[in-house]
Amino acid sequence: MPRWFVLAALLLAACSPTLNWREVPLAPGTSVALLPCKPDHATRSVPLGGVPTELDVAGCEAGGATFAVMVATLPEGRAPDEVLAGWQQATLANMQAAAASARTPFRPPGGLPLAHAERLVAQGQGTDGKAVAAEAVWTAHAVEGGGTELLHAVMYAPRPQPEVADAFFAGLKLR
Repeated sequence: MPRWFVLAALLLAACSPTLNWREVPLAPGTSVALLPCKPDHATRSVPLGGVPTELDVAGCEAGGATFAVMVATLPEGRAPDEVLAGWQQATLANMQAAAASARTPFRPPGGLPLAHAERLVAQGQGTDGKAVAAEAVWTAHAVEGGGTELLHAVMYAPRPQPEVADAFFAGLKLR
């Protein structure tokens, strides 16, 4: 995607009075995200790749959509691509989506070249049973001292909003 397109999408999305974009540091690492609202933060243990893993979540709602960014750190020796693949399957299953309607590679600067570092679009159901469109990305990068930081960002909305999703995903910075 051309750089000018991403900048234009950010500017268009930034003009919306309901989307108040801000840079948010992501715990426990040094990565940051651009979120359109003041996020709530939570940490919980989840079974990523069958192993209990601390997952840090920042999320909020704005403009009729829900935005969430999740970060987990894997120790050396764990296969990050396998974990990303399982995470994608769990996300699709959770929203009762049969499959993703579109998949494209997603590799921001510093991201590892993994097969499941992807952006996908899917249609499914929200927890309330209503139709929901999801646009999501998964990526990973090596962390100082060993291990891998995994990052997953997702936007759920009643209908696809690709311009807003473009701005959201362009704001993810791996550091």
